[in-house]
Amino acid sequence: MQTTGGMTRRAVLRAGLGGCVAAPLFGSASLARQGGGVTDTEIVLGMSAAFSGPSRGLGIELYRGASAYFSHVNRAGGVQGRKIVLKTYDDGYQPIPSVENTMKLMLRDRVFALFGYVGTPTVTRVLPMLKKFQQENVYLFFPFTGAQPQREPPYGDFAFNLRASYRQETGGLVDQFVSVGRRRIGMFYQADAYGRSGWAGARRALARHGERIVGEATYRRGEKFTGSMRRQVDILKAARPDAVICIGAYAACAAFLRDAVDRGLRVPIANLSFVGSENLLKLIRGAREDSAPYTRLLVNSQVVPSYEDDSIPAVRQYRELMDRYDPVPPQELVTEPYAPFPHSFVSLEGFLDAKLMVEILNRLGDSPQRAALDKAVFSVKDFDLGIDERVSFGPGRRQGLQRVYYTVVEGDRFVPLKDWKDRFS
Repeated sequence: MQTTGGMTRRAVLRAGLGGCVAAPLFGSASLARQGGGVTDTEIVLGMSAAFSGPSRGLGIELYRGASAYFSHVNRAGGVQGRKIVLKTYDDGYQPIPSVENTMKLMLRDRVFALFGYVGTPTVTRVLPMLKKFQQENVYLFFPFTGAQPQREPPYGDFAFNLRASYRQETGGLVDQFVSVGRRRIGMFYQADAYGRSGWAGARRALARHGERIVGEATYRRGEKFTGSMRRQVDILKAARPDAVICIGAYAACAAFLRDAVDRGLRVPIANLSFVGSENLLKLIRGAREDSAPYTRLLVNSQVVPSYEDDSIPAVRQYRELMDRYDPVPPQELVTEPYAPFPHSFVSLEGFLDAKLMVEILNRLGDSPQRAALDKAVFSVKDFDLGIDERVSFGPGRRQGLQRVYYTVVEGDRFVPLKDWKDRFS
């Protein structure tokens, strides 16, 4: 069995679940006394995300967007004279590597804060570690997940979120479908904490309308586009849904969309922002010469505005800096082929995450301390991030943005959905 720092992988997983076996590794010295992630020239942030496997596009794109803004800040002299360093590890969108990476980031790399983690199944295993060592004030900033565990007790105090939640995304999709007469809604979801979080959000929203999920089918995390989703399609087709909401990553959801259309399930199919819209569309367009039948009834919710809308100041800045720096992850992390997108919803989210992170770090002054991080975050009130929604935080408000956007495919890209009735009634 593989080990990390003298611990078996099973023990590491237990540490992520309960924190009880990790304590001896810290000994009597606190993380703060070991360094705290700040030097005279640097502030070190730690990131664990998917850079390999079928969901690698999510980690790569999020990293690219964040790095574009951090590079811009560093070129201008950094934060209070300190450059931002993003120490990054690959977890393949798997919980055990995420826990291992987090222990390395806290123990060996001694980062100032955790930033930009990707996924519910990974984040939910890391949160108990942060609770266990809460006296060290190691916070998780702006994870790429809309799940509830980092938004509510007992772990909400150890994370700060920027994006809207999955409850808001699924609730919005349900409300919109019901408004155009599509009340029979089925669910296709990943069989883990992420899928169940989205499932619960949709169930909750349907109950408000006196409805229930009419059928559901699951898949295992890590499924590839080359896999078959025919069984799942047949289960849902038998339930006669008016629409299907998918809670998954781009490879599996693209496979489901492909097989659904091929097997005659011709109803609107929706995905949440986590799916990675551009990667999903790329897979569909690459698999079928005529992709229009596969995208005609596709709708994806987003938690950031369109990166095509250059009337938005932050979008103009994002496009300029992405084009200028064209950042790529460290070479050792990219072990599988991947062609990044010049612009994407995921990289725009990473860019906004980084922009807000820099604002918070600046509010710490010239002697940044972990113990002052929550106070710095709570001082953010009606902050203009450069999009059409201002950001506020407080002790009872640990999520900065609330808005959900809806997009559909036109040609080779996702564009804002203007009229649900015209598109889906």
